[in-house]
Amino acid sequence: MRRYSLPIAIAALLVTFWFSPDAQEIAAGVAIFLFGMLMLEDGFKLLGGGTLERLLERATSSTPRSILFGIVSTTLMQSSSLVSIITISFLSAGLITLIGGVGIVFGANIGTTTGAWLVAGLGLKVDIAAYAMPMIALSIVLVFQKPKAIRGIGYALGGLGFLFLGIHYMKTGFEAFKDQIDLLRFALPGLLGLVVYTLLGTAATVIMQSSHATMVLVLTALSAGQITYENALALAIGANVGTTITAVLGALGANYQGKRLALAHVIFNTSTAVLALIFISPLRDTVDAVSAFLGIASDDYTLKLAVFHTIFNLLGVALMLPLLHRLVAFLIRRIPEPVPDVSQPRYLNAAVDEFPQTLESALRNEVQHLYENAEALILHGLNLHRSQVFDSGDIAATVRSSRRIFDLDLEEGYERRVKSLYSAIVDFTTRVGGKQTPQDILTRIYALRDVSGDIVQAVKSIKHLRKNMLRYTVRPQGTVSELYDGLRTEIARIIVEIHKLGLAAPDDRSALWLDQERAQIEEDARSTMRRVEALIRKGELNANAATSFLNDSAYAYGAMRDLIEAARSYYIERDPAMAEVERLLTLDENELGDSNATARN
Repeated sequence: MRRYSLPIAIAALLVTFWFSPDAQEIAAGVAIFLFGMLMLEDGFKLLGGGTLERLLERATSSTPRSILFGIVSTTLMQSSSLVSIITISFLSAGLITLIGGVGIVFGANIGTTTGAWLVAGLGLKVDIAAYAMPMIALSIVLVFQKPKAIRGIGYALGGLGFLFLGIHYMKTGFEAFKDQIDLLRFALPGLLGLVVYTLLGTAATVIMQSSHATMVLVLTALSAGQITYENALALAIGANVGTTITAVLGALGANYQGKRLALAHVIFNTSTAVLALIFISPLRDTVDAVSAFLGIASDDYTLKLAVFHTIFNLLGVALMLPLLHRLVAFLIRRIPEPVPDVSQPRYLNAAVDEFPQTLESALRNEVQHLYENAEALILHGLNLHRSQVFDSGDIAATVRSSRRIFDLDLEEGYERRVKSLYSAIVDFTTRVGGKQTPQDILTRIYALRDVSGDIVQAVKSIKHLRKNMLRYTVRPQGTVSELYDGLRTEIARIIVEIHKLGLAAPDDRSALWLDQERAQIEEDARSTMRRVEALIRKGELNANAATSFLNDSAYAYGAMRDLIEAARSYYIERDPAMAEVERLLTLDENELGDSNATARN
């Protein structure tokens, strides 16, 4: 069916244009308006330079702030769709919490009502085409400039110009259209009209992927007297339902968190629409009272429609806000977190590809995922339990008491838990390199790729070390077992310290320990060689065991160096702004207590 939908749509438009030339003007107005929205979105992406993303990260520390962000951002961009896509992207990357994302959706629904006020109060009462032409002309000059900020201003200015121009053509098209066909003949009163026109509003929004465009179309038709006020109310309700399709489509490439947010969007908008339909008469009376209070004429139906659009969206938020935590709990039950597949990327999904900030944050979380897999393999490869090592007050004693062989196929574990993730990370960074990503972010992304490479090399070193380690440590064999236990102890100690580094607050992390540890590794490598030579001279170590140990110690110290280097690049050598983001996210987790909604920092 999807294969034939585009040809059918084009054929329907051509037939309509053949029978009614004035319909061309309306259709062109809608197309110009939608093109203006695309330009406006592109302009904000260029102009923001990550500002919008940083604001989003800060806006989720409380529900009121989340709602306020949704209102303000949607008002500025006149696109709840873009706000929804950004929110899903950040949620999928583990940058914001689910409860914060739902709050933004609530606010976006309120913010989108400002578009109806602008169109009804300005667009239909002023000759905005006179302003559109110079805006578009100026924008073309700006979009061909090299500085990103200037190009962003050009796209935003051109977007506004095309929005105005689209409204103008829709308005004039409907005014000319009514001389040929009176659409009022298709007006439907009562319950049937509510249902039919709500479905039409939903369908129009699904097709145009913009509730804002649907509202402009409804307002211009209402202004031209082509639809009744009652039917226009139903169309506005339907537009709110239809806008959820954007969130649903955006969540198709997202992880389970993005899908939860899309479901929340559907539940919220659908519930609000149902309540508005049930209480349509009291709502209409409320609109009349509010309009009279604001001085809006009783026959100014376009402004009254804007009042209705605002009231029923505010009503929806007011009713759903007390149920917010129950809604989130339902979403978590309905779309549970999948059983983690350690061999598959958790954060590198299509939803994070839209914005530079989510690219970097998703990759950072995925590298952390890789390290957790590698950490387990390294310790298990040394016949050590993570829980015992992390809880131990004496790592050396824990190592000496750990003699039982782990049932572990290290090669298979490496292929499934490390190499597969590393391949996904390399593929992701290669794909990002082909995008127009800011150079500073691209540099940090490549640095994270190098971190993952260091982690992989550490695991490879343990693979080489394991054979002789098992040979000499499962059963105590005197001096040679002590030497191998020393290597196991040092590797375990470094992993414990890196673990502590990850748990520390970003401001408390210091490179001092890393510098000292790197120097200690080099000194230990030299002293190990001297000690082995002394043991051979004393006859306490045979040449065969000594040769094996010297080779294995090279692997062990190589693994330590790689782990230290990975920790330095991941935790210390970072952009200050990213450290601030991590600090804020840590605060958010503590304040909201939603441990399932954010990734481990």
